[in-house]
Amino acid sequence: MGYNWTQSQDHLLAASGHPASGEITGLIANCLIAASQGCVDAYFDLGVAFSTGSHGAVCDLIEAHKWFNLAAVGGHDEAAHCRAEVSEEMTTRDIAEAQRRARAWIATTTRRAA
Repeated sequence: MGYNWTQSQDHLLAASGHPASGEITGLIANCLIAASQGCVDAYFDLGVAFSTGSHGAVCDLIEAHKWFNLAAVGGHDEAAHCRAEVSEEMTTRDIAEAQRRARAWIATTTRRAA
């Protein structure tokens, strides 16, 4: 039995709160796969996509903050600045939700790697 990328991608999308892979294609889907493997640049690219509503992503500042946060923790140079900019448009509750989602992403991808 081989590795089922579609099933894995659907799992990643669901863990991240997004629709199934049939509804998201291209850059977002590829970045989610790379992000599941710990790619810091993919975290940053997802932050950009969700903060600008580009590449098929809807504008979602909570998701943008989550991805910028993960990229910043991973050492991406621009991510902390982008996270701060996004934070200016968010409530304290939204920021807390973004942080919760970032922790959930880490927990989910860590479990998959084990």
